[in-house]
Amino acid sequence: MDTATAESHIIQRTLDLCQAVVEQPDFQSLKQSIDAFMADEPVKFQYQQLNEAGQLLQMKQRDGIELMPEEIAQFETMREEFLNHPTAKAFLDAQQQMQQLHQAVGRFLDKTFELGRRPGYEDLDGSCGSGCGCH
Repeated sequence: MDTATAESHIIQRTLDLCQAVVEQPDFQSLKQSIDAFMADEPVKFQYQQLNEAGQLLQMKQRDGIELMPEEIAQFETMREEFLNHPTAKAFLDAQQQMQQLHQAVGRFLDKTFELGRRPGYEDLDGSCGSGCGCH
């Protein structure tokens, strides 16, 4: 089999894997949570504000500037308000779960290239990573 044919077959199987992932109800639920967040402009703005405030505090701390208790309290209040919003919480949870799934799939692919065969759970120290659902 020539390289182009082998690559074509591997790419096709990879696309099949992508389709299988997309068709999973859990994946669809995660995607809906992310889409709901992306459609909620006020919550996205709140997230941006929170990130900017956090970065400012980190820069001050890194530069040796003393953080005032009021600044920290204001940041914590912003953070609590954001985390108490259902769309925001669902987004953060979905984002974390997507990241864990991505890492688990990546670990299996990496191990395939390393071993030159289909890995099993035992090749990954008994699991494919925390939160992946393979246990």
